[in-house]
Amino acid sequence: MQASTTYNEKVVRQFTIMTVVWGVVAMAAGVFIAAQLIWPALNFDIPWLSYGRLRPLHTNAAIFAFGGSALFATSYYCVQRTSGVRLFSDRLAAFTFWGWNAVIVLAAITLPLGLTMGKEYAELVWPIAILLAIVWVAYAVVFFGTIATRRVKHIYVANWFFGAFIITVAVLHIVNNLAIPVGPFWSYPVYSGAVDAMVQWWYGHNAVGFFLTAGFLGMMYYFVPKQAQRPIYSYRLSIVHFWALISLYMWAGPHHLHYTALPDWVQSLGMVFSLMLLAPSWGGMINGIMTLQGAWHKLRTDPILKFLIVALSFYGMSTFEGPMMSIKTVNALSHYTDWTIGHVHSGALGWVAMISIGSIYALFPRVFYREWYSVRLIEWHFWIATIGTVLYIAAMWIAGVMQGLMWRAVNEDGTLTYTFMEVLNATYPYYMVRLLGGALFLLGMLLMVYNVIQTLRTQPVQSEQPDPAEQMQRAHA
Repeated sequence: MQASTTYNEKVVRQFTIMTVVWGVVAMAAGVFIAAQLIWPALNFDIPWLSYGRLRPLHTNAAIFAFGGSALFATSYYCVQRTSGVRLFSDRLAAFTFWGWNAVIVLAAITLPLGLTMGKEYAELVWPIAILLAIVWVAYAVVFFGTIATRRVKHIYVANWFFGAFIITVAVLHIVNNLAIPVGPFWSYPVYSGAVDAMVQWWYGHNAVGFFLTAGFLGMMYYFVPKQAQRPIYSYRLSIVHFWALISLYMWAGPHHLHYTALPDWVQSLGMVFSLMLLAPSWGGMINGIMTLQGAWHKLRTDPILKFLIVALSFYGMSTFEGPMMSIKTVNALSHYTDWTIGHVHSGALGWVAMISIGSIYALFPRVFYREWYSVRLIEWHFWIATIGTVLYIAAMWIAGVMQGLMWRAVNEDGTLTYTFMEVLNATYPYYMVRLLGGALFLLGMLLMVYNVIQTLRTQPVQSEQPDPAEQMQRAHA
């Protein structure tokens, strides 16, 4: 039976296209606000173009619109093929697509208008937060319903990661958004003071841990072996990686609140668990990269594999840097500086975006039944995105360390050596480099859009699904 009649590929195609669309929107917003930090007049004195309103729009577009659409597309694709059955409910799957994109559009309207909960990664006002919760429950029903009706006894490890991400994000979202509505767009959280801050960063860091890590590790465990045409290096290590990661991540959030009103023992607990996270994180990275054992030569000719492996490299780097920055003495230097921004984007651009782009490049021919219009454009996209990412994060690392050192410098009489404005002026050259890096990453996304459009104009391959790995070999033969 043809895959098109066995599996629900319509919803996968829809989320695949929207991943590319929202990727361009998110990166464009990021480039625009990066430019505003250099030229503040770019807000044109229009309130809804101010940095404070567009910055949460950028983060929501990057995380939930771009990253979320990639997670929906790949999880729906993977769970069907590893379970041997069609999605549990076509109607619910369609509802998740339209509901998710409705949430994104509503966020794009409300955030520039200044309608916000004021919580990092959880800015959406209460009616939209409720809609998001409903969509997410439908997503869980579709995913776990498919697992429950599977024809394959074994549950592949990618589905463990996807499942953990779905369950945990539901709990995080609901608990962190508990509030008392006082109007159509306004509400008060049920928590107060330091408790509210702690719940927020329990949510905030685990949004990183599960939405931006566990879900994308599900992608990695499916698409790296698939593209490399090799079995995963160690299936036992993948199981250890899974249980260690989900057991430890939930406790790491307090490291965002060092030197605050949070009890000191809670801060120390967050630091200790953050340091422990290094082991499972690097275990997963090693497992993914070593899957290429015996197939390293494919990296020369397969740009999709380059995306996936470089993403794993950035994952390893980010998961080393994060625990290091959680150490209180290091955090005393890094906190409130652009070093944190560099760390976030080494994960967001280097890990999340690169693994998403690589997975979409691998998935696209298999659900649209077309060979890529240009493999060379994928190669160009890889190098432009990689250079852009390195420029971005290196600039922010240097700027952050410089800021931390300048802010802690004191004269012999105990007064500060540098004023805030002197530190800001010293940072401007690095903001220029950051803007260049972000612009390059956006350029890569535009190349992807062009390649997608041109590929959709080609004739579909009717007989069988084209294999992207084989197409790479033919393109470089």
